[in-house]
Amino acid sequence: MIITSLLDTDLYKFTMMQVVLHQFPGAQVEYRFKCRNAGAQLAPYVQEIREEIRALCSLQFQESELAYLRSMRFIKSDFVDFLGLFRLNEKYITVTARASGEIDITIQGPWLHTILFEVPVLAIVNEVYFRNIQRLPDFALGRERLDTKIALLRGPELAELKIADYGTRRRFSRAWHEEVLRVLATRLGTTHSPGNDAAGQFAGTSNVWFAWKLGLTPLGTMAHEYLQACQALGPRLRDSQVFAFESWAKEYRGDLGIALSDVYGMSAFLRDFDMYFCKLFDGARHDSGDPFAWGERLIEHYRQNRVDPRTKTLIFSDSLTVPRTIELYQQFRGRCQLAFGIGTNLTNDLGDPPAHVPLQIVIKMTRCNGQPVAKLSDTPSKNMCEDEKYLAYLRQVFDIDQPG
Repeated sequence: MIITSLLDTDLYKFTMMQVVLHQFPGAQVEYRFKCRNAGAQLAPYVQEIREEIRALCSLQFQESELAYLRSMRFIKSDFVDFLGLFRLNEKYITVTARASGEIDITIQGPWLHTILFEVPVLAIVNEVYFRNIQRLPDFALGRERLDTKIALLRGPELAELKIADYGTRRRFSRAWHEEVLRVLATRLGTTHSPGNDAAGQFAGTSNVWFAWKLGLTPLGTMAHEYLQACQALGPRLRDSQVFAFESWAKEYRGDLGIALSDVYGMSAFLRDFDMYFCKLFDGARHDSGDPFAWGERLIEHYRQNRVDPRTKTLIFSDSLTVPRTIELYQQFRGRCQLAFGIGTNLTNDLGDPPAHVPLQIVIKMTRCNGQPVAKLSDTPSKNMCEDEKYLAYLRQVFDIDQPG
């Protein structure tokens, strides 16, 4: 089995799922898979993918796993009790092959019972694909590249630069993911010790299973699907972003205070992220568009709302490499709190094209309660919606001037 624990997913799946249980238990959703690599042939491996998903659906949370979740200050007891009864149901997911060699994955059902599919299914697709096309992976090169990244991070005047692993969904394999995390924790040192934030440069991982297993800090708050679903769940479309942030605050009362800024683009985010939210939330996460321009705009926005940006955290997580991380750190250090989440470049950097090309795959929510939902990010290629009329309407409602 590729996935051996339901904890082998990103923390924000659980933090969002808790909100769904308490506030939107009846929501019905649809997710669709997309591979952005032109010509990637996944169809030959459909049966293997289905078998791994069937194995995933046989898993249940173990008592020790539930105890770990219960130990987190923001996870509530009734949610853990619910997880004790939870299983993923294969009837909610279909995987089919196309004649072109591509595949379709559709997930449909109650949000509460489908939200945990996305990350492990993407990890399954990756590992099935790479174990078939790359039977002799160049782990030596991967280790050499990891050594180079660590050496760069330990450079002069970078002692306060901290990175985190966000690479579960696009990892080469579970075993390689674990090796990377162990090396990072050993070589960079970790920051998970209570009251000892300066202990090391490795802040933690988004992966709950490895955080538990390796004694790392689990990291994450919300993802795009949460704000997208609020387009259908809130009282009015124009207020859906505000509704999402207020619902989050209602659940977590100031905890887990990192807002995602790119569901409608940065300009629309700043219009809604008023003084109240500036003070209430701990910071924001960047996931599309120019990160340098984004950081400058957010810092200025805090100033305009009489908030000291040095008390707020800017998290960068969009296709980061270590050199780009260092550039961002050097531009913003001392002006705000900083955090960096690196994904594919940590967990799937084992070669160069054509021998090795990481898959750029996503599973995105496309409908909620029967109506289309979408994001209009600052990188238009990241948009994913099958209803062009709805996209046009969304742009009009949020006053977004962006080509399709």
